[in-house]
Amino acid sequence: MTWLTDLLQRPAVTWWDLLDIAIVSVVVYELLKLIRGTRAVQMAIGIAVVVGLFYMSLGLQLETLNWLIRNIVGYVVFAAIVLLQADIRRALMHLGRAPIFRRFERQASDDDTIEELVVAASALSAKRTGAIIVIERRVGLRNFIESGIPLDAKLTYDLLVSIFQPTSPLHDGAVIVQGDRVAAAACFLPLSVNPRLSRDLGSRHRAALGVTEENDAVAIVVSEETGGVSLILDGALERNLDAERLRARLKSLVTLRRTLSTARTADALS
Repeated sequence: MTWLTDLLQRPAVTWWDLLDIAIVSVVVYELLKLIRGTRAVQMAIGIAVVVGLFYMSLGLQLETLNWLIRNIVGYVVFAAIVLLQADIRRALMHLGRAPIFRRFERQASDDDTIEELVVAASALSAKRTGAIIVIERRVGLRNFIESGIPLDAKLTYDLLVSIFQPTSPLHDGAVIVQGDRVAAAACFLPLSVNPRLSRDLGSRHRAALGVTEENDAVAIVVSEETGGVSLILDGALERNLDAERLRARLKSLVTLRRTLSTARTADALS
């Protein structure tokens, strides 16, 4: 009963102990997420088997097995580093993309995203290919994302142009952008019911007006008839924008979003 007495006499659990356990739990959970679906899963199972054999050899006094494991474990570590170098690189890249580090690269990411949007809109306009791109700001667009085909892909000029090609099964509907990602394509948007709208506005412009009337999203519309590029915000339509004007408007809106987000964080901390 000595072991039971020692267990009951252990120091009380403090908040630091709970914090320690929580940090270790998060680390283990993130590691399991990283190795899921990779070769590292089989390697982890193999390592677990070797560790189990090691403790079994200690308990059953299997000296030969214990000696063998102790002598090969060093080589196994080096072999694992060589075999899993791609997975290790991916894990380090995932760590570098953590939210705590993203604020340092957000400005460059915003500029790259805006440039991809401007180039895509200009290319679609030159070919008179109809398109509607909705950019999420402070208010989430999850309801509209769920109505389309989820992509969660890196936003690039090539991807946007490919989606809106008439032969693409995703061209009929809107693309929704979250940050520097294309969240979904072929999304259905509510049409504006504003009776004062011009009759020459098509379904794309009315859908863009409808979604921006409900939240603070920004919509870019390329007309299939004229090739004109329009920007829509808060139900207001700006038509026939050239590349420079579109770039300037998007930069001002992204800067405004970032400034307001920083102000809200400061208010919450104060």
